[in-house]
Amino acid sequence: MTTATIPRLMTAEEFAMMPDDEMRHELVNGEVIELSGPPMPTHGRTQAKAASVLARFAERGGHGEAFVWTGFLISRNPDTVRAPDVAFVLAGRLPDGDLPGYLRFAPDIAVEVVSPSDTPSAAHERALMWLDAGSAIVWMLFPESRSVTVYRADGEIFTLGEDDVLDAAPVLDGFSVRVSDLFRPRNPRRRRQARA
Repeated sequence: MTTATIPRLMTAEEFAMMPDDEMRHELVNGEVIELSGPPMPTHGRTQAKAASVLARFAERGGHGEAFVWTGFLISRNPDTVRAPDVAFVLAGRLPDGDLPGYLRFAPDIAVEVVSPSDTPSAAHERALMWLDAGSAIVWMLFPESRSVTVYRADGEIFTLGEDDVLDAAPVLDGFSVRVSDLFRPRNPRRRRQARA
């Protein structure tokens, strides 16, 4: 009779102590999954723009904090630690002082930058994962089409184009940004050449 060896599941605390191998990892149901390597420039630039618009708004009104590629412990036994490209957490949910470990809840707003290699179904599943974990809003940013698909906890899903205005209701009243401001400005020189 042979006995199967059951792999030991990792805890969030053990995951936090893993050595840095310059790859991106998440912990899903106790198992380490390796994500793609460092993001490409378009991904990184879009991530930075989304983080900066949320951070600027939050700092002006003391609404909360924006985070970039930060781990959130969203379930225990087995543990799951996921990291959106950008996250926003309302001030009242943040502990005072330093934040030594993973935040033990889902962000109020989770922002994911969708890479060309991501399938639409994978992007959709990731958005639903954040909603299931407790996020109120998920923004899926598509740099190639310069669009944003918005998922809300009430089940509403819609897509905005670059000329539309994105808000963060009901999490951040008064916040708005033109979708095009989340992406690299179009090169006016290229536009003129395309018209010629």
